[in-house]
Amino acid sequence: MFWKKHKPDLHPEWLIVGLGNPGGEYKGTRHNVGFEVIDQLAEKHRIKLDKSKHRARYGLGRIGDAVVVLVKPLTYMNLSGQAVAPIARDYGILPDHILAIADDLDLPVGMLRLRESGGAGGHNGHKSLNQYLKTQDYPRIKIGIGKADKSETIDHVLGAFDPADKELVVPAIRRAVEVVEEMTSGGYGSALHLVED
Repeated sequence: MFWKKHKPDLHPEWLIVGLGNPGGEYKGTRHNVGFEVIDQLAEKHRIKLDKSKHRARYGLGRIGDAVVVLVKPLTYMNLSGQAVAPIARDYGILPDHILAIADDLDLPVGMLRLRESGGAGGHNGHKSLNQYLKTQDYPRIKIGIGKADKSETIDHVLGAFDPADKELVVPAIRRAVEVVEEMTSGGYGSALHLVED
């Protein structure tokens, strides 16, 4: 009698979380660039976001040799930590291996920054992660969306990119995917050369 080989459980080393808001009305908005990075990673590395728990959609797979969890919180931005913290606990992933990807008003459109830790900087997603992870010492990729010109900040972040900004953001999202890949394979120092100071 032949026994089916049991697929060994994957033990993820990294939790990669894209911050954003769920729902079709938020697709393509400035606040959802983190979701777009997760979607591109999932497609490129054939990782199915087929799990639903802790108010999040997520999936396990490999980026190169690294086993990762890709996460899209479904809590809305300002409650992101409620989804991320319990998933991290489930898999025993410490904050220094939780890589958060989010928009940043203080950076010009399309600019990327990589930081090992830091304050929330007024970003409600990071505020929630800081609260529920009980630390701000987790790495993050910031994708510049620029400041509002005349519109209020809320209208700006929840609005779609205009064509000129879209031309800058699309390649920035692709580069953010490359930063994640480098981070999971070579660590922070290796990934730092892919972004601006």
